[in-house]
Amino acid sequence: MTHAAQVDTSTVPADEPQESSRAPISRVMIGVGFLLVVLSYMVNAMDRQVFPPLLPNIRAEYGFSLEQGGLLATNFTLGMALAGLPAGYLLDRFRRKTVLLVSIVIYSLGTMATPLATGFADMTLYRVISGFGEGMQSAAIFAAIGAFFAHRRGLAFGVIGVGYSIGVFIAPLIGVHLMSTHGTWHSPFYLFGTAGLLIAAASLFLVKSGLTEHSAEKVVSTTTYEHMPASAYNRNTIALAVHSVVSGVAIYGFLGLYPTYLVTSLHYTAGQAALSMSFLGFGGMTAVFGGWLGDRINQRSLLIVSLLAVSVISVCIYETQAGVGVQCVFAFLMGAFGLGFIYPNTNSAMQRAVHPGQIGRASGLFVTSYYGPAAFSGLLFAALVDSFGWSRAGLLQVTLLPLLGVGALAFVRTAQFNNAVR
Repeated sequence: MTHAAQVDTSTVPADEPQESSRAPISRVMIGVGFLLVVLSYMVNAMDRQVFPPLLPNIRAEYGFSLEQGGLLATNFTLGMALAGLPAGYLLDRFRRKTVLLVSIVIYSLGTMATPLATGFADMTLYRVISGFGEGMQSAAIFAAIGAFFAHRRGLAFGVIGVGYSIGVFIAPLIGVHLMSTHGTWHSPFYLFGTAGLLIAAASLFLVKSGLTEHSAEKVVSTTTYEHMPASAYNRNTIALAVHSVVSGVAIYGFLGLYPTYLVTSLHYTAGQAALSMSFLGFGGMTAVFGGWLGDRINQRSLLIVSLLAVSVISVCIYETQAGVGVQCVFAFLMGAFGLGFIYPNTNSAMQRAVHPGQIGRASGLFVTSYYGPAAFSGLLFAALVDSFGWSRAGLLQVTLLPLLGVGALAFVRTAQFNNAVR
């Protein structure tokens, strides 16, 4: 990532002061700032993924049904979707750092409020508020880093994806351990919320504007864009948005109820389910390789192969009744393709499908399309389980649904991307 110091930081978006009026940002501060961004996204993931492994205990305490639990496990994505397009609009007009800091505070407070819920309604509200902050943060991070690392966008997103995957990996282990130690599921939410507030405070001083407010226009100023549609909402972004919808519903439906499936259907202990869940995050750490690969080969083909892999792995998970060791291997592979390949490459492809000055809107569109329908994916999956059982539900939502995403990707034309060789 040392190429970052060589990028042209002479301009920022039209509504921002000229970059040249700021002190140059050193490689050390680029590294420190980028590290804090990755850490903040890791805490974002921890806030999201600590809930599913604790869901059986939460359901027992409140008396929630499986459908209510499934909705709570994934409805934070509704907040993310509500934040996506407004955040994209703001990011093209105001300071990304401000949006980033405010978003971290919002989702941290929402996380800390979750144990204070008295029932389904206010817990839903706290989860949606947390998701709103997480959606703002996702849009801000990927707009800022996508602009700064314009030529290695996929690799940069992959590194951020590793931070997210580390959060997915450790959150279930820490959450279940703290619950066992303290005798309550509340403590992990307070811990992770506090961690987010501390990172926001550190970022206020250590994440420099030279990193967050960079414009992609000058970085790629030698490229012309006559081959691209003028609108940010074009054939490519719409097709990618449809693919994002399908991927979000399939992957988040799986993530939200995977520990519940292991405990209720395969009779795993809470610790064994948390271990399997952590291997999802371990697999997601392949995002560096997935993002790097997306910078070098046809992203449409890479995404199609990844969706097909998710379908095959889903069959293995829901049909083989595998033991803990084999199930961890399946979870690793699902994390690798679902989190390590599909997520960063869909995100970066969306930004490559628009003019450089429109990446804020592309980032917002990705957040909305990926996380919006995913808000109800857990509820859908739970309803399918009640009607058909775990095996048939997995076949319908996690095996067959990704094939619709393959159909949507058939309409993508990578020759119209802003990084296409002309």
